[in-house]
Amino acid sequence: MSFERTVRIPLERVGAVIGKEGGSKKLLEAELGVKLSVDSKEGLVSLKCEDAAGGDPFGATRVIEAIGRGFSPQRARRLMEEGTVLEVIDLRDYAGRSANSLERIRGRIIGINGKSRRVIEELTHCYVSVYGRTVSVLGDASEAQLAAEAVKSLASGSQHKTVYNSLQRARTRRKLERMFLWEGTSPENFDGSRRS
Repeated sequence: MSFERTVRIPLERVGAVIGKEGGSKKLLEAELGVKLSVDSKEGLVSLKCEDAAGGDPFGATRVIEAIGRGFSPQRARRLMEEGTVLEVIDLRDYAGRSANSLERIRGRIIGINGKSRRVIEELTHCYVSVYGRTVSVLGDASEAQLAAEAVKSLASGSQHKTVYNSLQRARTRRKLERMFLWEGTSPENFDGSRRS
């Protein structure tokens, strides 16, 4: 069964798909099992797959969309892993039509020297891309949801410390749940001491 789909990406992201001397495009074609045709004047990337059994055309489409949202091809390929999602947040929902508000919100999400974005990535094990009028989160479904909520909170004006503390509590809760799952006990019974 053959498959063909076209994805529009921003013109300035075409170079990320092609890569130096076409290296990125060749690597993507080999790993995704598709043939890519790039129209660099229109920002159109056509994906063709003659044998769907040989590749994942829908996953390949998501990878190209993620590259268009500002992720590197290496990070975007994470979408080929099962359970990985791409969530896109439109900052215009928070800034309205004001260009100044949009820049202020982008600055809050990125932080000084990228600190805010880096903290969100470290606490959720997701990748965050602030590109144009959107913020995209790429990662495991539950982790991506946490990262997206953190981004939305910052965009709404929440203090950085409040958002970081919320992410840290969620991280601690996940660690406890994994520990209880491994040890075979229930988190509801946990009072800080081990029971036999």
